[in-house]
Amino acid sequence: MQQGLNSQPDSPLDPRPDSLRDWIGRTESQVDQVAIPAVHRLAATLDRSDPMPRWGDPLPPGWYAILFPRVVPQSEIGADGHPKRGDFLPPVPLPRRMFAGRRTTFHAELRIGDEVSKDSTITGITTKEGRQGLMVFVTVRAEISCPRGLAITEEQDIVYRGEPDPKVPPAPPQPAPGNAVWSKSITPDEVMLFRYSALTFNGHRIHYDHRYVTGVEGYPGLVMNGGLTTLLLHEVARAHAKGSVVQMNSRNVRPLFANQPIALCGEPGADGGTARLWAMDPAGALALSAEARIV
Repeated sequence: MQQGLNSQPDSPLDPRPDSLRDWIGRTESQVDQVAIPAVHRLAATLDRSDPMPRWGDPLPPGWYAILFPRVVPQSEIGADGHPKRGDFLPPVPLPRRMFAGRRTTFHAELRIGDEVSKDSTITGITTKEGRQGLMVFVTVRAEISCPRGLAITEEQDIVYRGEPDPKVPPAPPQPAPGNAVWSKSITPDEVMLFRYSALTFNGHRIHYDHRYVTGVEGYPGLVMNGGLTTLLLHEVARAHAKGSVVQMNSRNVRPLFANQPIALCGEPGADGGTARLWAMDPAGALALSAEARIV
């Protein structure tokens, strides 16, 4: 996720899917390279003491998150630090945009030095009435290819919603989805969030601008990058599972914040071919849940 992906609407469109149907089928292509410096910097951000990566080394699952950042001119950045809407994602006129989840399949490994491409398509736009009113869900499917062919397919769900109504109580916290066999605690600080945002070229101010995130967005502190939380769960599986993650489906439930401990947990399936992974906030509420297939 990038949790709390939030941009102000740039046009007065009707948020119902019928008014946005022309955006379904819209495509975008990007190119990138799995570069040694970026991989080395991510390892440092994750506090790993890996040797300097070399050309041809496999890229660990989940580390593809640093590839294909959205790059637009400075004049096309919105007030929240994100690109203005309407370039690829539809200009849904609801003020809050959040990354809700993803479904990822790893077909083949990426290797350091690979030139890679990503082809994305908007495959669906739907609405739902939630506790806080209307929500619009946009689904984007992406295929990432390397010189050896298709490497990763991914579906992302992005949800647009209105400003929260202070009169409506927050959703009750959800418990852990399993009994933790693997666990690790981490307390992300401002520097870790900044380094990850820099690696992913993510200008969203909720991750580094305390005055903005508390005064405009109304959060109690800097918001943890949802993509970083997902990556940390990949690392839990990589450290403990007997095999490699070939598929992971994740769902973001509630935000996490800088300078607060996060519990990263996992439970292997009985056959060893699956695992449940999750992240909990300091109060023991579920923040992110995932299911992984392992071979």
